[in-house]
Amino acid sequence: MTGSAAAIWLAETDEQIARCFPVMLELRPHLAQETFVRLVRLMQKEGYLLAALEKDGEVRAVAGFRINVILARGKNLYVDDLVTTEASRSHACGATLIQWLIQYARDRDCDSFDLDSGVHRFRAHRFYFREGMHINAYHFTLSLREE
Repeated sequence: MTGSAAAIWLAETDEQIARCFPVMLELRPHLAQETFVRLVRLMQKEGYLLAALEKDGEVRAVAGFRINVILARGKNLYVDDLVTTEASRSHACGATLIQWLIQYARDRDCDSFDLDSGVHRFRAHRFYFREGMHINAYHFTLSLREE
């Protein structure tokens, strides 16, 4: 990453969470700014953490994640959301944040690091492969809401 070094921090205050919204919106365009902090606070009660990568005073990448234990893989760090701003892609922001997440998982004795990625996100898939990840399972879903 060129220029000043990036800082990664956990968004814990309402102000910090709100600073992550514009970046998260690029991945989750259905979200509303008015409810974002409230939703993150609700998810935090279930173990959700929100990490932000900041460079030159601007949040450039965010990751929402949680640590849990499941029978299939033991203790794992599961990434719910991972996004880098369009302008910051190919500038090592995503790689820096994912390596931070992997180290966070190792420091907490996790057995695996997992995430799901939409089948249409080919650019993201190439990035995950470059970061040493592989496809381990299919994720099936059934919408329970009538459209």
